[in-house]
Amino acid sequence: MTLAVEVGRGAAETAGAARRPFDPARVRDEFPALAPHLHAPRLAYLDSAASAQKPRAVIDAVAGFYAGDYSNVHRGLHPVAAAADAAYEGARRRLAGFLGAAAPEEVVFVRGATEAINLVARSFLRPRLAAGDEVLVTELEHHANIVPWQMVAEEAGARVVAAPVDDRGDLDLAALARRLGPRTRMVAVTRVSNALGTVVPVAEVAALARSRGVPVLVDGAQAVAHEPVDVTALGCDFYVLSGHKMFAPTGIGVLWGRGELLAAMPPYQGGGGMIRSVSFDGTRFAPPPARFEAGTPHVAGAIGLAAAVDWLEGLDRPAAAAHEAALLADASRRLRELPGVALVGDPRRRVGVLSFTVAGVHPHDVGTVLAAEGVAVRAGHHCAQPLVERFGLTATTRASFAVYNLAEDVDQLVAGVRRAIEVLG
Repeated sequence: MTLAVEVGRGAAETAGAARRPFDPARVRDEFPALAPHLHAPRLAYLDSAASAQKPRAVIDAVAGFYAGDYSNVHRGLHPVAAAADAAYEGARRRLAGFLGAAAPEEVVFVRGATEAINLVARSFLRPRLAAGDEVLVTELEHHANIVPWQMVAEEAGARVVAAPVDDRGDLDLAALARRLGPRTRMVAVTRVSNALGTVVPVAEVAALARSRGVPVLVDGAQAVAHEPVDVTALGCDFYVLSGHKMFAPTGIGVLWGRGELLAAMPPYQGGGGMIRSVSFDGTRFAPPPARFEAGTPHVAGAIGLAAAVDWLEGLDRPAAAAHEAALLADASRRLRELPGVALVGDPRRRVGVLSFTVAGVHPHDVGTVLAAEGVAVRAGHHCAQPLVERFGLTATTRASFAVYNLAEDVDQLVAGVRRAIEVLG
């Protein structure tokens, strides 16, 4: 029963481990889905903003749990259940260290960033929201950081307002400060735009909000695969992430919240595992995080998420970031040189994402031609319809990068777009 020991190592242990030199070709070899023999033509996977591929270490951790120490968690008395308990709570400790949380109890396992935002909207904000109140978001947000706030605002007679972005795609901090008013009850902001790759100065946003006594939620779904996280340094009150965008399984994510805020929040769902006691006269609820984890949790997902953190932090992250930045810069420069190609946005700092259009060609058609050339991209509004419309568009083609991408992927992308221009332009 080694799984509980191997998965969810402490942050101190991982920090002390030697990081392997960053070799992008060797990193790519750690991802079975990118193996050359599986794809003809060669696969240039440039769709990681939608969902990242999984390294062998994560696949093995999940498979090892199912093949060896599989059990439901909490309340089991047999040795296999004890091993599963240790692995699951070890994963929570691992994520607490990864995020810079004050305690593991501040980490709530959820299905992903979307569920985490809905949980905060319902459990934290809704009881505090009255007619005339406001929730402040930005034009950069994914629908998951707009719609839940709209739903609770409509119930309360409140409204959602958006801070604008400039023509480069950067957040207008001065405008955000002006829109922070006496009725603002929450600021919800992405750390990295999934449509433009804009890096938002969330620590500055949090400082502005904190000076007015307004809590802040940061959507870190697009950031965690590219940027280190320290929730204390960011100064936010809630931070959410999705595992599948950071090389972990689908269907697992994290809500981090300040301990005192989570303790004051009512349950989001009812069921087993989130109670102290139940009778027909009433129910006493467990403290966080159990209070927010009703039912059987995604144990394998949590184990896989901890394995993904171990894998990610085993990289030389500055070198990995520099590699990604070089690919992004090369792709940007070469796409700009193609006739009729326009990049969408030019933020001062961008990671991971490059959106573009081809004159006279629908983004879906560009994506179809690229797919035939072995290039996986995304086309549409990317669940960021207000942002895409802000730039006068209905859709873009989006190429998104990760640590496993190589210069050959950029070559294929550029050649594929050139082919789309020849065929459709």
